[in-house]
Amino acid sequence: MEKILNYINGNFVVSKSNEWIDNYEPATGQIYSLIPKSNSEDIQTAYEAAKTAFPMWSQLSHEDRSNYLLKIADGIEKKLEEFAEAESKDTGKPIKLARSIDIPRAISNFRFFATAILHAHDEAYDMGKIGFNYVKRKPLGVAGLIAPWNLPLYLLTWKIAPALAVGNTAIAKPSEVTPYTAFLLAKVCEDIGLPKGVLNIVHGFGAEVGEAIVTHPKIPIISFTGGTTTGKRIAQHAGKLLKKVSLELGGKNPAIIFDDADLQRCIEISVRGAFNNQGQICLCSSRFFVHKTIYETFKKNFIEKVKNFVPNDPILPETSMGAIVSEMQIKKVLHYIEEAKKLGGNILYGGKRVEFINERCKNGWFIEPTVIDNLDPYCSVNQEEIFGPVITLTPFESEKEVLEYANSVSYGLSAVIWTQNLKRAHLLADQLEAGIVWVNNWMVRDLRTPFGGVKESGVGREGGLEALHFYTEPKNIFIGLL
Repeated sequence: MEKILNYINGNFVVSKSNEWIDNYEPATGQIYSLIPKSNSEDIQTAYEAAKTAFPMWSQLSHEDRSNYLLKIADGIEKKLEEFAEAESKDTGKPIKLARSIDIPRAISNFRFFATAILHAHDEAYDMGKIGFNYVKRKPLGVAGLIAPWNLPLYLLTWKIAPALAVGNTAIAKPSEVTPYTAFLLAKVCEDIGLPKGVLNIVHGFGAEVGEAIVTHPKIPIISFTGGTTTGKRIAQHAGKLLKKVSLELGGKNPAIIFDDADLQRCIEISVRGAFNNQGQICLCSSRFFVHKTIYETFKKNFIEKVKNFVPNDPILPETSMGAIVSEMQIKKVLHYIEEAKKLGGNILYGGKRVEFINERCKNGWFIEPTVIDNLDPYCSVNQEEIFGPVITLTPFESEKEVLEYANSVSYGLSAVIWTQNLKRAHLLADQLEAGIVWVNNWMVRDLRTPFGGVKESGVGREGGLEALHFYTEPKNIFIGLL
């Protein structure tokens, strides 16, 4: 049984407890590796290493730090297939998705911030004869970075790259459910000669490792992506210690389809927007509001497209939909499907666990893509995050009505509008309570733009200058000329 190890001070080490956590392959439901069951002692060791490395790393030139990040990107790229296979095995996602989206995006994260830092500049404010101010942005020290299980390397590197680019050192905690590509990343860091202690990766449960990072009195900045309940707990701890915090949390994202939409293109993209990565992307659309005049047409054609998303072994090149990440998660998804039935919902398609005759996947965690209608927009299934391949369809008549439906949830991460009416698109996008709004598309990402949500979808923004600013503290210096 392979053992994944912590990466602390440039070394691969077991946890202080020398205890292990089982790591499952979702497609088979079987244990295939073990990860360290770390605790606060391991975090303290990692902190000491990161603290020691900070003066050297923060004083390097932007060019030198940029070169290290570019080498990491190149190192991942050289092993892209190994990373893709590991990500697919760990998460249950189709290997073609890991190969074409997840791993290339991780590479892009390092390259983007490696080059972005070269264009960072200080600000100056002339006050005439009195003097002038200039503003320097200084790294804070040791950054605590906690990543989720749905896009493991993709989102972990989106935190690591900007944190290191501006001069922080870091302690990163991958999800205990999907740890493998973080382990491979550590090997790349070793291969390219990243200085010891600059990046430390510590594995373990959130309640032990994550909590130890968040409550550590000397770690001044926390970036977390994950569930809203955990995010609230982190905010409470961080508030007591006055830490700087970024929280990217849950979502219950609406897609609004008007009767003037390009229906063929809308359906093609919307099916991917609902069921990519088994619906386990925080930006997936889960509530579809369709104008009543095209509702039946949309429903019929949408379901025909959904039939192409057939759950299958993720290692097969033709697979479009893989396994749910864990047994706990598939139970949660199935619970909401049963809840929908009790509330009078119609299961238009799917709704059942998939059982394979295939020997390899017969115990895997697979579920059909599920489409439901005839549910109240304000019921639990339409209000609570499911984070799986389950979507609801609801007809609407007016812009006012659909805006109320869309904004009724406690979340506000993303939204989609389908219409050819530019005025309507602008007005509605402005009124939707969401951090990101796509018009006539979905999941178009530009790494220069701010990413994050409102309400219970989070606090703060990642991406572009927002990330570079988050991982630094501005210092104003006045120079008197009189």
